[in-house]
Amino acid sequence: MTMGARARWFCGLALITACAWSAVPPTQPETLGEAIYRHGALPGGEPIRGERAAGMYVEGNTAACVNCHRRSGLGMQEGHLTIPPVAGSYLFHPRAGTIDDLDLPFVPGMRADRDPYTDASLAQAIRDGIGMGGKPLDVLMPRFKLDDAQMAALIAYLKQLSPGAVPGVTDSVLHFATIFTPDSDPVARQGVLDVLNRFFEDKNHYTRAESPRMRSSRRMMFKVNRHWELHVWQLSGAPDTWEAQLRAKLQAQPVFAVISGLGGHTWAPVQRFCEAQQLPCLFPNVDLPVDAESNFETVYFSRGVLLEAELMAHALLAMPDKATERKLVQVYRDGDVGPDAAARLRATLNGHAWHVISETIPAAASASALRATLARVGPCDALVLWLRPQDIAALGPLPADVKVVYMSGRMGGLDQAPLPTAWRHLTHMAYPFDLPEHRVVQVDYPLGWFRLRQIPVVAQQVQADTYLACIILSDTLNHMVDTFVRDYLIERIEEMLEHRILTGYYPHLALAPNQRFASKGGYLAHFAEGTGTRVVADGDWIAP
Repeated sequence: MTMGARARWFCGLALITACAWSAVPPTQPETLGEAIYRHGALPGGEPIRGERAAGMYVEGNTAACVNCHRRSGLGMQEGHLTIPPVAGSYLFHPRAGTIDDLDLPFVPGMRADRDPYTDASLAQAIRDGIGMGGKPLDVLMPRFKLDDAQMAALIAYLKQLSPGAVPGVTDSVLHFATIFTPDSDPVARQGVLDVLNRFFEDKNHYTRAESPRMRSSRRMMFKVNRHWELHVWQLSGAPDTWEAQLRAKLQAQPVFAVISGLGGHTWAPVQRFCEAQQLPCLFPNVDLPVDAESNFETVYFSRGVLLEAELMAHALLAMPDKATERKLVQVYRDGDVGPDAAARLRATLNGHAWHVISETIPAAASASALRATLARVGPCDALVLWLRPQDIAALGPLPADVKVVYMSGRMGGLDQAPLPTAWRHLTHMAYPFDLPEHRVVQVDYPLGWFRLRQIPVVAQQVQADTYLACIILSDTLNHMVDTFVRDYLIERIEEMLEHRILTGYYPHLALAPNQRFASKGGYLAHFAEGTGTRVVADGDWIAP
């Protein structure tokens, strides 16, 4: 790749990344240095402007340091291109004979063979693109004309980015938590715990003492020398008390990250807590995630029932135009995730020729109340069911004059949904996973692992996702070597995820800055005629 092509390619990457980051507003008052680094903003909100040696200019969010050097300040890798760390401990560290002699956590791009920066030499590098020893910096590094006060603020911020003591990390132990809300399914909860406990046991079985430091310029990768300890944080009471409970648990036992876990009708208090504490929350099992791409700490496999609502909307909006308004009826139980999913579908259809009606079943009402509600639905162009398997099994007769039925696959049990025979010819299922025949090999791997360890399969999709979350965490930490920085954990997951071969229930996983959902789409599917559980896609994979 020529220098010009390389610059154009990276400019495109930086622009995409900056567009993602530009939507992220500061959650608390920022210092001037932080505003420059994260948002490319000067006092009063005016944008900074940088010039590249190739004659290209970047401005504002596109010029923010975070786009390349990341939130942690530890840099990034894109293919063969490595962006070096700019955290103060790396910039100002004395020259060393080898990388090992730096005695700093290993990150790609760290330099041992140069003199340390000073405030003055770093200011020259930022303004003029001249590094230590008078060598020009890479063409991809913009030159910024900051005044003395702005430069001092930025350098001060870089110094405080340096890795230090991290809560939940000791010389011998990595502490993790998993969180269960009080309304989470108890059977699935036990299934998740079985997987987590056995994975941690396996991991610790192969933990060994730290290897002697090698006198070479190459670090040992995949070094495993810390014991993994899991802490189960079971919440109780009303959701408005959960954040206080979590703060108390974190104070009593600091952890490096939250892994997996299980939620019920809301995960919002848990996510607020993790964002406030800057605590990574990796792939919790929830039907209703918090759809806030501007958050950083929490990443999910998919948008759950919110994605299902968008899959249904895609089909409904693709129906041939009619002169008159269509009628859509949504049925759900109170106290579950159905109301939120129904609200997303209603909002997506807003402004189009659909008259949306909601029918709520009380949380404790019997199956007869569900059937009575369906009996009064009357003629409609579409009926949407946000119901659990016990309600799906008790649907009763198909209402007369219903043109098409849509149901939530996540809520209803996917291919094991007990949908009555009379409903099957009209019902299409939102299916935010790969189809069963396509994921056989992917899912067979965790299922084989469960069999060998005699783990009962009580909630297959949830347990497979839990296993996948553990594998992703383990692989990422292996590549991080000894750089235990919370932001860096999230950043390395973002970099590595799309290269995974084993992706469980999902055909593909990928994250980028400001993307918090690794799987972006799904199918609309139906049960094949004359079969029990064979699900057939209505069409291609949809990424709404």
